[in-house]
Amino acid sequence: MKTEILKLLRESGDYISGQELCSLFGVSRTAVWKVINQLKEEGYGIEAVQNKGYRLRLNPDVLSYSELKSRIRNNWAGGEIYYYEETGSTNIDAKRLGEEGAAHGTIVVADKQNAGRGRRGRAWQSPAGKDIYFTILLRPSFEPDKASGLTLVMALSVAQAVERKCNLKAGIKWPNDVVLNGKKICGILTEMNMETDYIQHVVIGVGINVNLDEMPEEISQTATSILREGGEKTARAELLQEVLARFEENYGMYEKELDLSYMREEYNSHLVNVGKQVKVLDPKGEFEGIARGINASGELLIETPDGKVAEVYAGEVSVRGMYGYV
Repeated sequence: MKTEILKLLRESGDYISGQELCSLFGVSRTAVWKVINQLKEEGYGIEAVQNKGYRLRLNPDVLSYSELKSRIRNNWAGGEIYYYEETGSTNIDAKRLGEEGAAHGTIVVADKQNAGRGRRGRAWQSPAGKDIYFTILLRPSFEPDKASGLTLVMALSVAQAVERKCNLKAGIKWPNDVVLNGKKICGILTEMNMETDYIQHVVIGVGINVNLDEMPEEISQTATSILREGGEKTARAELLQEVLARFEENYGMYEKELDLSYMREEYNSHLVNVGKQVKVLDPKGEFEGIARGINASGELLIETPDGKVAEVYAGEVSVRGMYGYV
């Protein structure tokens, strides 16, 4: 009932009488009053006026199950929500849920992680009350070798969501770092559980620096937050819903062709490496060239000094700008 009352108050924009709420949910005025007080304790600015009812005056940056449930309205992305004030890793939680049979599109969201991981096992800073940490569980019907493209699908979805909700120009550093003004705001970690010839499930973990006002010294040269770049706080639940909406749409396009052909032009328009001299850090041997965007498989096309074009697969390869992170 709390979720439904919150949704009604937000969508109404005006006063809703206590009697109306009682009638809608078949409960007493006392029960409604208790829910209103719970919402106030969570930080919602709810105004109560005699003979008028209740009105949502202030919608703060609250990340909770009720807030998420009242906002997420997709066909399947976020259909089931698991929310934790603190957890070790949302990816680990989602993998466990996957083994237990959780549905395609289930999300795990945490206000804080204490064992978050990035690519190659790097630690991911996850303080409470500032950012978005979530994982989506997927059960694709396609072959395992197509799963790697989902990381790029999510990167594009995050960049699109940031642009739509925060009015900032977001870029992508191939393959899956989302950046603002050349600094990273989002990391993505995709993990797959598979049998010999089919996928059991895929989990995509996303960490977005949203309302961090100070960056740890060790990453301040390469990382930033939406708040630091835009100067305004962002409602995390609202941004998360936009990410999920964009991902659901992009995932549908990916399923049609099982490649990035439908999204290639859009992805390349966000790619900060395009046309720039880059260094490819490949265990088999480093080389330099000019990034020319991705192909339909998500490989980065690098034009080498001899005029040839190398197709770089993400895997264990990294790409760096010649004079910095991008």
